[in-house]
Parts: sequence; C-alpha cells; structure tokens
Amino acid sequence: MKTQNIKIKLRDGEMGAYLAIPDGKPAGAIIAIMEIWGVNDTMRHHAHEFAQAGFICLVPDLFWRQDPGVELSDGNLEHVKRAFDLYYDFDYDLAVRDMEDTWHFLEKLPECNGKVGAVGYCLGGKLCYLMCCRTDIDCAVAYYGTYIEHNIREAPNLHRPFVLHMAMKDRWVQAEVNELLERRLSANPLVTIHKYPGADHAFARIGGKTYSKPEADRALGLTLDFFRQHLG
Repeated sequence: MKTQNIKIKLRDGEMGAYLAIPDGKPAGAIIAIMEIWGVNDTMRHHAHEFAQAGFICLVPDLFWRQDPGVELSDGNLEHVKRAFDLYYDFDYDLAVRDMEDTWHFLEKLPECNGKVGAVGYCLGGKLCYLMCCRTDIDCAVAYYGTYIEHNIREAPNLHRPFVLHMAMKDRWVQAEVNELLERRLSANPLVTIHKYPGADHAFARIGGKTYSKPEADRALGLTLDFFRQHLG
C-alpha cells in the first residue's frame, strides 16, 4: 500500500486529502468522508482498511475552507467544542460540490477503473445520502448519518445504490428519526438498510468511546461486499 497527503484542485480552491493506493490493480476508488473530527488517525485507519481490501481510498479535508488540516479527538473536551463549532458553520451544499469534484479527480487517476463510490461517517453519512440524490456517483454507504431527516424531501431523487448502517441506540439519531428514514427510504429498491440493535453512534470509530468491534466488523464486511458489487 502507498499512502500520501495530496492536494486536489476544486472549482473554487484547493483541498487537502489523504490518499491510500493498494498494491496490485485496484477495484475502483472510494471517497471516505470524515466525521466532525477532521482527517485524523481514525480516518486514516478507514483508508487503510479499504486499500487493503483492494480499493483506492481518498479522505478529503472537508473543513478546508474553515480550518485546513484540523485533527481532533472525541476524547478531548476542547477538541469537542472546536469540532461542533466547525460543524455548525459547515455548508453541506458546498461540500456536495467538493465531493463531486473529488469523485471526478479519482475517476481520472491512471490506477482507477473509472468507478467511484463513497463511504461516510456521521456528517459524512449525510453527504453520502445527498450525493446519491444529487449526483451520479456509482454508489455510497452511510454509517450512522446525522440529520439526513433535514433533507428527507430529497428522497424521491435518490437514484444511486445506497447503504445505510443504522445504529439503533444512536444518541444523535433518535429512534423516531430512524423509523422515519426506514419508512421513507426502504421502498426504494436502490436502498439497503442494515440495523445494529445494540450499537451506539460511532460504533465503527476505532479508539472512540462507543467503538464496538463486532458491529464495526459486520458493517465493514457488508460495505466491502457492496463496493465489490458496484465498483469491481
């Protein structure tokens, strides 16, 4: 595996990103979209997991307009405050555009087969939903996406294969919101919802307070199967 920090030219600026390229011929590319903690060790770990499974994986610095290169942890109170300040100033519409530019960057890499998917965690999960509604990305996976319900009116536009990993004990996504998402999305044949009955928010955040290896391993296996089907 080769890894490096790179810069991607966007239509209105330049964004940093962490890139992992597998040994051998890749089976497509994946944008791994961060939580509110920046491109940190957790996100680099996710990138390595996907690269080890045979995919090019790129982690974009979503907060590049606000605080480029920020790396935060859920275990540090000052970091938590900073993360939420960044989140509440964050522009989802600009971010979808940035992710569309990132997708086009990846599909043109000489190592890529032209197919690009996305996987997102928390904040990134909502972006994956919006990309499946607004863009023609090949497919996307959302881990415990937050505030998808604020854009549920866009659900009729969801036209790309989409997986939602739903934590049923999620502190940030109430039970009635999960019920709403299932009710409004499950009728779409392009949508698959996987439920984790005992899991809390961020169950796949290795090293985090609510990390749960059994649920994280199950979700990763299902995610890789999905990407192999649609990107391989």
